[in-house]
Amino acid sequence: MKQATHLFRVETHGRGLYEFTHEVAVWLDGQSVTTGIVTLFCRHTSASLLIQENASPDVRSDLEAAFARLAPEAAGLYEHADEGPDDMPAHIRASLTGVNLSIPVIAGKLALGTWQGVFLFEHRRRAHRREVAAHVLGS
Repeated sequence: MKQATHLFRVETHGRGLYEFTHEVAVWLDGQSVTTGIVTLFCRHTSASLLIQENASPDVRSDLEAAFARLAPEAAGLYEHADEGPDDMPAHIRASLTGVNLSIPVIAGKLALGTWQGVFLFEHRRRAHRREVAAHVLGS
């Protein structure tokens, strides 16, 4: 069994989905693992990870709009607002979507479907430098 780790940095420019499938695939290519699993872990409480459609940008904007309805910013709605009105809604969004992904490796490639991509979902309004820890285990 082989294993390797890496830390991805994803620069965000405010709320939205940021695809980094290519970066993960390039890293995986250098690990000489043909069969195994890649685990990705977002090291933040106000951002999350998704596997989502990467063909239509409408999917990303529709997801953002849906989450704005699920966890709205509203004065007095939440007790926790230490970093501003988008703070608690960001935590709610991250708890609903999750911070880790497991992706099988088959024939040395991520076993994603045709239209699937790996995204960091930024839930805060301002820009951030997010970190995603990666681990691959396989042979």
